[in-house]
Amino acid sequence: MAHSPITLPAFDAQAITVSSSQEVRALSYARTLHQLMSDIQQGKLPADKMLANYFREHKKHGSKDRRLLRETLFALFRWWGWLNKLATTDTQQPWLAMLATAAMLENHKWQDIAMAWAHLAGVNINAEDSATPLTRIQTCFPTLSFDSKALLPDWFWQFADSSQAQQLADSLSQRPPIWARVQGICRDKLVTELQAEGIPAVASKVFDDALTLGHKSINLNDLAAYRNGKLEIQDLASQVIGQVCAPKPGEKWWDTCAGAGGKSLQLSALSQAKGKAVTLTASDIRPQALEELQKRARRAGLRNIQVAPWRSDALPVATAEFDGVLVDAPCSCTGTWRRNPDMRWLDNASAITDKPQLQLDILTRSSQAVKVGGVLVYATCSLAQAENGDVVDAFLAANPEFKAIDSVHPFTGETQSQITVWPYEADSDGMFVARMTRKA
Repeated sequence: MAHSPITLPAFDAQAITVSSSQEVRALSYARTLHQLMSDIQQGKLPADKMLANYFREHKKHGSKDRRLLRETLFALFRWWGWLNKLATTDTQQPWLAMLATAAMLENHKWQDIAMAWAHLAGVNINAEDSATPLTRIQTCFPTLSFDSKALLPDWFWQFADSSQAQQLADSLSQRPPIWARVQGICRDKLVTELQAEGIPAVASKVFDDALTLGHKSINLNDLAAYRNGKLEIQDLASQVIGQVCAPKPGEKWWDTCAGAGGKSLQLSALSQAKGKAVTLTASDIRPQALEELQKRARRAGLRNIQVAPWRSDALPVATAEFDGVLVDAPCSCTGTWRRNPDMRWLDNASAITDKPQLQLDILTRSSQAVKVGGVLVYATCSLAQAENGDVVDAFLAANPEFKAIDSVHPFTGETQSQITVWPYEADSDGMFVARMTRKA
């Protein structure tokens, strides 16, 4: 199926007659946002990186300007599946109508700018705040047809179960909270301290070391617990992986695709809380990622982690030596579309179809490091069966010395050998994890 590209409507701010300073500001923002969207579309680079580069080059913007541009830009991506339909209306300024509608859907605080966009576009975006986003946009544009499934690209539905399409699309169009994990300190005490500092911290009811810091951006370096390595940012769904690994004190583990080390740190913290941290080797093909891991480990005071970069197809560690091996494989990252809404429109089906062969290869090679009786855990942040269960099934079929092990889904209570965490189940990212063991 074809890629669902971002097709921006033409926009010429100089051709628009304005009657107030407010409309002048609104047009300036509109012009900047149109250029940013165009640059992101053409460059196929993540929106957060493009925006960061833009702010570095244009230091004239104050904090309010940066917030308006940032939140409007990501709102456009979140709701693009609906907003692009506005190009078919009879308004002469569909781009301004899109901006005004995005602000309406997310209740942005800059309503003066939003109303200026709407006025210049000749559209009415007044809608009941209590109504659902679908009801609100349908009320504003009654001649158009909207549905939740359109909030994700058409190609995605080839790989995902559409029976829960509305729940999935709705959850992926909401801003995610900031999930975190404590290391070596009392979580409830830290929650109380953070609340006293004005941060809406709430303890997780599922994991005793997890908490959420609310939805607003936070300068983490202002938090002593973060500076001291006692607080790590890690999505709740990602934390499920460490819980399924269930490392025992003193075991030897290998994190094969460690990245910046979030799960390595989690495995260390979980085992240390039970008496003794695991001895952990972290590997990745990216030296800079391992450097960041080491930095985070030093900040947390962890001395049990060593790095072993992948330098070739050969294993960077000894075979049949580890009690546990975690393969958090490279994937399409469709489970993180809440945090990266631009990627659903910049990627295409190849983001999924290109991965399974590589994932199976990494899983197969990494399995050589598991000793008899040891544990092999496969994980992705993908929502596609092709990258998840299909890869595990293919591995088990080709490697009969391994067998699946059941785990309890932390949010449904079901016992499963393969766990998929859907974003709407725990207000989190999407994640997949499966646990296996090497038979004697």
